[in-house]
Amino acid sequence: MTDTFSLDVTVAGNFDDVIETVTAALKVEGFGVLTRIDVDTVLKTKIDVDFRPYTILGACNPVLAHKALTARSDVGMMLPCNVTVEKSGEGECLVRFIDPAKMMSFATLGDNADLVAIGAEAAERIGRAAASLG
Repeated sequence: MTDTFSLDVTVAGNFDDVIETVTAALKVEGFGVLTRIDVDTVLKTKIDVDFRPYTILGACNPVLAHKALTARSDVGMMLPCNVTVEKSGEGECLVRFIDPAKMMSFATLGDNADLVAIGAEAAERIGRAAASLG
């Protein structure tokens, strides 16, 4: 992994199929998709610009979310875990999964071992979901 805050995977397939594949991979790891924002549609509707197919999925593992919120309630500002899917070429999409371990490191301020552990577990699960795509 690089110094970014995401795990990036290029996936062959059409845009809608890739979103379904990503959703299924997240489900295997205990994440449900709570929100879906079709950015291209929003931009067209709100400011009449064309944008490539780009969707933000808000994924949540309820067990891990409960643990994190119990440890520190302001962690809710960083939930759910975002996953973006964007068309990057013909028959190809770029999928980016947020790295929960890095996000929790912002919240821990170096002093909350529970959040570090929760972030690490979430990162492992998201990493497996990302790896299953390609």
